[in-house]
Amino acid sequence: MASDCEARRGVALTDRQRLNWLRLIRSDNVGPATFRDLINHFGSAETAISQIPELSRRGGSARAIRVASIDEAERELEAAQRIGAQFVGIGEPDYPPALRRIDGAPPLIAAIGDLALATQVAVGMVGARNASVSGAKMAARMARELGAAGYGVVSGLARGIDAAAHRASLDHGTIAAMAGGLDQPYPPENLELYQQICEGAGLAISEMPMGWEPRARDFPRRNRLIAGVGLGLVVIEAAQRSGSLITARRAADFGRLVFAVPGSPLDPRAAGTNALLKDGAIVTTSSRDVIDALAPSSGMFSDDEPIMEEPGDDDAAPYAEPGDDDRARVIEALGPSPAEIDDIIRHTGVAAATVYLVLLELDLAGRLHRHPGGMVSLSLDDT
Repeated sequence: MASDCEARRGVALTDRQRLNWLRLIRSDNVGPATFRDLINHFGSAETAISQIPELSRRGGSARAIRVASIDEAERELEAAQRIGAQFVGIGEPDYPPALRRIDGAPPLIAAIGDLALATQVAVGMVGARNASVSGAKMAARMARELGAAGYGVVSGLARGIDAAAHRASLDHGTIAAMAGGLDQPYPPENLELYQQICEGAGLAISEMPMGWEPRARDFPRRNRLIAGVGLGLVVIEAAQRSGSLITARRAADFGRLVFAVPGSPLDPRAAGTNALLKDGAIVTTSSRDVIDALAPSSGMFSDDEPIMEEPGDDDAAPYAEPGDDDRARVIEALGPSPAEIDDIIRHTGVAAATVYLVLLELDLAGRLHRHPGGMVSLSLDDT
């Protein structure tokens, strides 16, 4: 099922823009939301980079902020090229269209393999690392049938269910979301499978830097990619406290359909999937359940989606430093509880552009905490 986003209107970054996007996202205190706000406010990553030290100072940072250098970015680009990987920006045609629409989508991802798969309509599949024989067989059968129906299958290259899903969908298109850099595949026992994916039978993606070895805290970010790339998520065998359930929660947050394969109440590996069913997940016993449920939404990501692009030099918005009174009002309106930015604008009476700029100052100074849904609060150290 080819995605009609393959011919979308996204514009490719120039080499200079790609270098500066990489520098910006690799700088301290710059996450996806901050990146987006910086581009929106200053018009380009290059201009935003030049403003970061002053923004951080005005936000009250006690130390100079680290801005990724040109040499650092060039070394990472070279490391990617050595393994055949490339960086894709959120506004470019080859960026996964479903991922583009999630809250806090990564502005830049590294990709290796068949990049055409990035725009294929996909389904996520996750489950237990210590999968049973029947669980792995179910995952393989569903992945194979989903692939034959035109869906890519996205998973996390873990042992068990993930690996079974990847192997079964290699012929039709599989996407591996990685917790570390693309040159640091994990786990080691799936290295051969990873090489098959990277050599053209699939696609691997990551938002982490080249050379980054995955740590425990990186896997929730990997799970976010799985939940974001697919239109739906299938969970097969998941314990009550597992990464698969984190992925399911993120998928639900993103408005994706969550499918769960029921299991025996006597098997701890089924406790999480059975709990998902109690919470409203779709009972799933075959790939047909998934195909029928997703059919109405398979074309939901169309050509007219909003995308992030750098405007031309003549289109960049002018900017000015907020006044001390406006800055004080915005900071006073913030507290430890998350607040919507629109509410801050209404409460303070400060112009929206000024409020966003003050929030950027605080964010780059490490004094702002961003929450799901675009809400913000002061960090606990400031309350």
